[in-house]
Amino acid sequence: MAVDIILPSMSAGMEDAVIARWLVAVGDRVAKGQALAEVETDKATMELEAEADGIVGSLAVDDGKRADVGQVIAVLLAEGESLPQGGVASAPAAAAVPVPTPVSPAAPAAGTNDAGERKHLASPVARRMAAAAGLDLSGLTGSGPKGRIVKLDVARLIAAAPAPSATVASATPTAPAAKAPGQVPVGIGPFTATPVSNMRRVIARRLVEAKQTVPHFYLGVDCELDALMALRAQINEGRDKAEKISVNDFVIKACARALRKVPEANVIWNDDEILTLADVDISVAVATEGGLLTPILRSADRMSLGTLSAEMKSLASRARGGKLKPEEYQGGGFSISNLGMYGVKTFSAIINPPQSCILAVGAIERRPVGRGDQIVLADVMNATLSVDHRSVDGALGAQVLVAFKEGIENPMSLLL
Repeated sequence: MAVDIILPSMSAGMEDAVIARWLVAVGDRVAKGQALAEVETDKATMELEAEADGIVGSLAVDDGKRADVGQVIAVLLAEGESLPQGGVASAPAAAAVPVPTPVSPAAPAAGTNDAGERKHLASPVARRMAAAAGLDLSGLTGSGPKGRIVKLDVARLIAAAPAPSATVASATPTAPAAKAPGQVPVGIGPFTATPVSNMRRVIARRLVEAKQTVPHFYLGVDCELDALMALRAQINEGRDKAEKISVNDFVIKACARALRKVPEANVIWNDDEILTLADVDISVAVATEGGLLTPILRSADRMSLGTLSAEMKSLASRARGGKLKPEEYQGGGFSISNLGMYGVKTFSAIINPPQSCILAVGAIERRPVGRGDQIVLADVMNATLSVDHRSVDGALGAQVLVAFKEGIENPMSLLL
């Protein structure tokens, strides 16, 4: 019997993904557990495995194309079985995901509350598309898991909707048309268009959400690093280049120590409650070709500086290679973004919800500072804390920053 291979949800909140590369071809025999394709999610590239033995009967999504969670992307056939005319076991590839069908108003369907009112089981992308097109999703069952309405369902509804009457349109005055999504702005001159990757698209959505819904405020502090730079030089003496401790390692350790000293700031906002985290898990921003990833150092406060440094190097390498596992980037209670290596002196970072804080770290520069009645030159680094005011107040954020500064300026305390 033919088996439809659907795209599963491979990470929290995943709605779709790109089939980066098929590892099998039509006609190949595959065994249960064998890798069928490389799937690019918003965070990493993962392998999709076969759930049964069989022969590849069709591949419904081409390399490099996007598919929705729950969509049929391939078909496995049993020995001696063949596909019906059209090439797909159940339906042609274009109809692998059915158009949403109305739910009878006579009785509540799956996804209704006790009063019979249907909940909107639709992905955020589908809701936005429907709102832009003026479509009402009430009473519709989608093609996603458990009747979830996905963007492909809305796209088909839009395509099937009748065009407005020319007579009515001409009789009704309208405002100048806004630029449609994907429409090229007028007058920008020659350009090169680069398709938005799945990772970049999710990053964009999350950043917009964060800036629109999280009430940010910012706290800054200058840290003197003379003692830290001297200790770092001593620790790295005789070490191989790959094993050297970086300034960023000290920054991560100082943040972890600060959150252990001020646990009230190690929290995440959860709408009607604030969750205080038992572990100090630090997300560290890593720049990759596809965008920013934030692998997590679990229980960073309990790691020695050497262990923390080795683990960070390993996570950063896997992040740049797209090989992070979901558990290595999902979660975290506090983030760090360091642009000091690019010469950036100071900046403010956007909070990564549902976390409450992110620390932006700038470049180290030699500049004059006051010590008593004297002005001397010192290595100074600026750090700016972005804070969610719903869960962390100003005084509490200041305590975290003071504790961080104490650790950076007294680096021996980070070795204890």
